[in-house]
Amino acid sequence: MAALDPGVSLFAAALVFARMGAILMLLPGIGEMAVPGRIRLAFALAFSLAVGPLIAPQLPPAPETMAGLAGLITVEIVIGLMIGAGARFLMAAAAIAGQIIAYQTGLAMAQAFDPIQGQSGALPAQFFNLLFLVLIFATNIHHMLLQAAAGSYALMPAGEAPMWGDAAQWALGLFIDSFVIAVRIASPLIAFGLIFYLGLGVLSRLMPQAQIFFIAMPLNIMIGFAILAISLGSMAMIWTERLESFAATLG
Repeated sequence: MAALDPGVSLFAAALVFARMGAILMLLPGIGEMAVPGRIRLAFALAFSLAVGPLIAPQLPPAPETMAGLAGLITVEIVIGLMIGAGARFLMAAAAIAGQIIAYQTGLAMAQAFDPIQGQSGALPAQFFNLLFLVLIFATNIHHMLLQAAAGSYALMPAGEAPMWGDAAQWALGLFIDSFVIAVRIASPLIAFGLIFYLGLGVLSRLMPQAQIFFIAMPLNIMIGFAILAISLGSMAMIWTERLESFAATLG
């Protein structure tokens, strides 16, 4: 068996690592801010070495100039960032849904540092972030995401710039989906909030001297938690099915 040209092998490794590294730096579950950057890069390198032999036949020939090589690597990094950002859009649905639920249940002022988002957020938003992060690993969706990263070469071949119009439409669709999923997740609490605050408004008109909204706040939180507990399974299923669909599209 003829030995591989070291230059060709190095080119293939650099091209695969450019896309895989960009994807895994943003991929939910692996690319979280709480995971040190060195660990993410080490995992990306190990994953690139594992899938490299399978992807190598799909790679374009090595360019003859450094400018051509830099162009190919830049395109691969952009494609990787686009795929990783698409998955990150869907992860953002957890924070959006949690913030909506916080407003509906009167917990919007209960703020704490969120390690997933890297900033302060409402407690329900943190809960959904951590819940969905656990679901990624508990349901083996992380395997599907890794397979999708390796299978993205069939949808977006290496060395070819994607059609930017279609890519922008795809990214916009995922961005819109993140809000749609967030509203679907929070819909039981949105319906409850509309009915509850409408009832409080009518009651405040009947009893103008009473501080109705302060009196009803404990009831609002208690009923909101009860509805959340009842609906939590369906909420998680809505999000996991959309993330699985995203992985299946690429893989």
